[in-house]
Amino acid sequence: DFEDAIEGGPGVTPSLTTMNRKLGDVKSYYGSYNDIQAIALENIDNGEKASPSEGATGHAGSNRSSRSLRPSRSFNQVSGETTIMTPADMGRQELYDQIPFSATFGLQKKERSLSQAFSSYASNINLMEQDPNNLLTSDERERRQSYASLVMLDQLEMDKVMVTTPLIFAVCVACMAQFLVGYNTGLMNAPEKYVFAGHSTAMWASAVAAFCLGGPFGAGIAGKTADKRGRRSSLLIVTWIFLVGGLVQTFALDMYSVIIGRFIIGFASGFSSVLVPIYLGELAPPTLRGTLGTLTQFAMVIGILVSDLVAFPFAQKWRIMFAITPVTAALQLGAFSFLLESPRWLLGRDPKSKRARYIIKRLRGCRHDDEVQTEVRLFLSAAKAQDSNDKSSGSSGLREMFQDKSLRFLLISSLILQMAQQLCGINAVFFYSTSFFDGVIDNPLVGTTIVGAVNVVATYIALLLMDSCGRRTLILWSSGGMLLSCVAITLSLMGYFSNIVSLLAVNVYVFFFEIGLGPIPWLIVAEMFDARYVSTAMSAASQLNWACNFFIGLMFPFINEYLHNYSFVPFAVVLLATFVFAFFLLPETQGSTPDELLQGLIRKHSATVYHDFNIEEQYVNPLDVEWKVAMEQLKKDEENDMAKGAYDYGFDPI
Repeated sequence: DFEDAIEGGPGVTPSLTTMNRKLGDVKSYYGSYNDIQAIALENIDNGEKASPSEGATGHAGSNRSSRSLRPSRSFNQVSGETTIMTPADMGRQELYDQIPFSATFGLQKKERSLSQAFSSYASNINLMEQDPNNLLTSDERERRQSYASLVMLDQLEMDKVMVTTPLIFAVCVACMAQFLVGYNTGLMNAPEKYVFAGHSTAMWASAVAAFCLGGPFGAGIAGKTADKRGRRSSLLIVTWIFLVGGLVQTFALDMYSVIIGRFIIGFASGFSSVLVPIYLGELAPPTLRGTLGTLTQFAMVIGILVSDLVAFPFAQKWRIMFAITPVTAALQLGAFSFLLESPRWLLGRDPKSKRARYIIKRLRGCRHDDEVQTEVRLFLSAAKAQDSNDKSSGSSGLREMFQDKSLRFLLISSLILQMAQQLCGINAVFFYSTSFFDGVIDNPLVGTTIVGAVNVVATYIALLLMDSCGRRTLILWSSGGMLLSCVAITLSLMGYFSNIVSLLAVNVYVFFFEIGLGPIPWLIVAEMFDARYVSTAMSAASQLNWACNFFIGLMFPFINEYLHNYSFVPFAVVLLATFVFAFFLLPETQGSTPDELLQGLIRKHSATVYHDFNIEEQYVNPLDVEWKVAMEQLKKDEENDMAKGAYDYGFDPI
C-alpha cells in the first residue's frame, strides 16, 4: 500500500528522496499508523518493556549535551522494523555498527569520516522533513543544512569527552600490559655480556627468540579464552602469567631458566596483544577506540625506551632489570578490583543481563534507565552487525575469506605486510642494537637509547601523518626510506662513511619504520575488511607476525656473525620487494571518504522512512525541566531570605 501511494507503482522500491517527498500523502492515507506510533511512544515513556528489534528505547543522551534532540521514528519497509530514537542515537548506532570493537592505532580517521558522513546524511533528512515542498530559498536551505550538520556532529563527538573513572582504570591497566610487552621486547638488548657470562651465541639467541616463540601460542588461544571466560578474567590470567614469567626470569639459575621465563613472558605478550585491543574496544564508545589504541601503542614504545634507560644503572645488575616485569604485574593485580567486565561480552551471553546494564551505566555516566537501554540497544545492534562471521573462526574463517574473491587479495596483502613488518629487521635493532653498536660508538647504550627515543617521537609523527596521507603512500615512503637507510648502514660498516653516519642511518631506519611499516599493517586490517571479518583477519595476522618475529630473533646473531658488514643486506632485499609490491599491487586502504560513506548510508537506508526527524528543534527532558524549575525556585527563596535578613549563612555574622 505504501508503494502504491508513491510514484512507480507496486513492486518498485522508491528512493529515499521520493519517499520523503511523498511523506505527507502517506500520513494522510494512514492516520491509524501514526496512532499506533503514538501509543508505542507513550508506552515506552511509561516504562513498558520492548525488545531491541522493536526499537523501544525512548529518548537518550540527556546527560551528553546541554542540547538534546527530539526522538524520531523510522520505519523499514523491508523488515517492517520500527525504531524510535533521537537522530544523535541513530548516528551513534551507525558508529557502533561500522567501527570494529578494537582499540586500533590510527582508527581516528575512520571515526571522524563516518561521523561527518552521518551528519551530512541527517542534515539532508532534516531539511526534507522541514521543507518538503522546497519553499525555502537556496541560501536558507544551505544555512539550515549546515547548522543541522554541525549540531549533529557536535552530538556525535560528545562521547569523546564522556571519560569515566572505570574507563580510566581500564586504560591504565591495559596500558601497563602493553608497557610490559614493549619493555620485554628491548629488555635483553643491553645485559647480554652480564647475564651468565660465557654463554654461546646460540644460547643467547634462543633466550631472545623464546620471547617470540611464546607469542603465537598466546595469540592463538587469547580469543577463545576471552570468549569463554570473559575479557576481565582473561586480563587477570595474562597478568598472572606476566608475574610468573617475570619471577622465573628474575630468579633464574642458568640460561635455561632465562629461556623458560622468556617463553612464558612471550606467551603473555602474545595473549595481551590480542586481548587488550578487544577489551578496550568493547568498553569505549566508537569515537574513542582509535584514541585508546594510540595510547596502548605509546605504552609499548615507551616500554622499549624504559628498558634502554634502566640499562644505564642496572645492566650489570641484570636481576633488577628483570624484576621490573613482576613488580609491574603486581601493580596491575592491585588495580583489578576497579576493573569492569566487558558489557558486550555479557550481553552476548545474556541480552537481559542486569550486570551489563549496571556496567554500562557506570561506563557511560548515564543518569536514567532509558539512556542505559539505548546503550544496550546499540551494543546488541553492533553485535548483530559484526558477529555474523563469528561461527566461521579459525581455519574455517580463513578458508571462507580465501574463497571470497572480493576478500582474497585483501587478506593476502595484509599477510604480506605483516611478514614485511618483521622480516625488514626492525626487531633485530630492538633485540641486538647494543651489540651492533659495539665498536661503532664509544658507549653502545647511548646509541640504543637514542634509537628508543626516536621510536617514541616517530610514533607521534606517524599519528599526525595518518590523517593526511594514504596508507599505500606511507608504506612506499616507509619501505623506501628504510631501504636507503640499509644501504647507508652497509656502506658505513664497509668504511665508506664514518661511524656517526651509521648511527644516524639506524635512527632514520627506525623513524621510517614507525611512520609506515610499524602501524599500517595493523591498521589496514581494521580499514580494509568489514567489521565482521576483522577478528579473523587480525588473528591470522598476529600469528604470522609473531612467527616472523621469532625467525628474526633467532637468526640475526648468526646473520651478523657470518655476514659481518653485510648483515643488513637481507633486510634491504625484503624492503625492495615490499616497495615493489606496494607500488604495483597494493590498493589504497585509507578508507572511504565522508562523501563515499554518505552514499553508502543512502543506499543502506533507501527503504527507511523517517517521521518527526528534527535536528534543529531542541528536545527538553521533562525531568530536566522539573529540576531546573526547582533550582530556580530555591534560588529565588534564598534571595528573598537574604533581602529580609533571615537567610542562614551557616555562621554567625560579625
